[in-house]
Amino acid sequence: MTTLRVIVDELVGDTPRGLRRYTEELTRQLIATAPRDCDVEAIVSNVSDQQVQELRDRLPGVGTVTRLPLAHRELTLAWQSGVPVGGPPGMLHAPTLLAPLRRHGHAEEHQQVAVTIHDTLAWTHPEALGPTAAIWTKAMAKRARKHADAVVVPTHAVAHRLSDFIDFGDRIRVIGGAPATTLRLPPDAEERAKRLGLPERYAFTVGTIEPRKGLAPLIRAIARPEAQSIPLLIAGVDRVGERSATGVAAAAGLPEDRVRALGRLDDADLAVALDRATLFVYPSSGEGFGLPIVEAFKFGLPVIHSDDPALVEVAAGASLVVERPGAAEGDDAFAERLAAAIGRVLTDPELSARLGVLASDRARAFSWRDSAERVWQLHADL
Repeated sequence: MTTLRVIVDELVGDTPRGLRRYTEELTRQLIATAPRDCDVEAIVSNVSDQQVQELRDRLPGVGTVTRLPLAHRELTLAWQSGVPVGGPPGMLHAPTLLAPLRRHGHAEEHQQVAVTIHDTLAWTHPEALGPTAAIWTKAMAKRARKHADAVVVPTHAVAHRLSDFIDFGDRIRVIGGAPATTLRLPPDAEERAKRLGLPERYAFTVGTIEPRKGLAPLIRAIARPEAQSIPLLIAGVDRVGERSATGVAAAAGLPEDRVRALGRLDDADLAVALDRATLFVYPSSGEGFGLPIVEAFKFGLPVIHSDDPALVEVAAGASLVVERPGAAEGDDAFAERLAAAIGRVLTDPELSARLGVLASDRARAFSWRDSAERVWQLHADL
């Protein structure tokens, strides 16, 4: 029996939602797609019996769950320093950089280690992670350069950007993600739509007011006449530090009902909001994959996004691409271009319908089953 062991610590801590979702969806499909005479086990930090049972409930069919002797914080620091912590040898897959990255090859150590780097924010936008997380990511990436057998990234764009900061040679493998399997319309969609106060038509986006997400220029775009007075609904926390999306809207002279922050939405509410939206706009920069536009594709929405390389790669021509401001330009130029794109979709029914068809077609390119099968192939190649 061949065993693939997956580090699933993201499922028991306060890891960001995206990494938690990625780990759970990928691990479930690794279990479902395991080749004959192969199984999947889990490795986790020193958590409680109850948390182990919760892991088993979330990962049906998982084999042994190995608890390491250290709690999450101590395990993170130990592996950053290359300290051996124990655990069985063999094929090891890490959905993040949290992995025992040290020299291996002896029988008592891990024989094959693949890690995952989701984006280059630690180098390009460290403020988005915070100083501690950015430093840890860079340190673990250096360890991966020395000791990882393979490094998974979600797009060729990340692989290209990453090469500017650290050289992994031919060990890079591009394996993307997919929308959550739980992102689907619930039976009580009508009631949820009423509770959320969804208008008859609206532009929809996902994100916060942090600069790289591009919400400020998008809100200013909504204030322009080209946007046809369409409301903008935002899934995400309204306030970051002293700034808020609604504050930017007020400064742009928009009435309260033109820009609304819905807060964090669960999958059922998000599905309802996407299903009823008129179009989806994602002006973000520095993305690794751009899952929100793939989620919008799933619901057949016309999608407008920035020319961030990862977003362009993932969309593959199924969207309207808006050029970000150059060095000599400011956010106002970006806002003008966003407004023009929004106006095109709103005033051209043929364009809107064509983008909807392209979105639905493109959505079929993303599945967790396909991602898991490619991970199995990666380990077989190694």
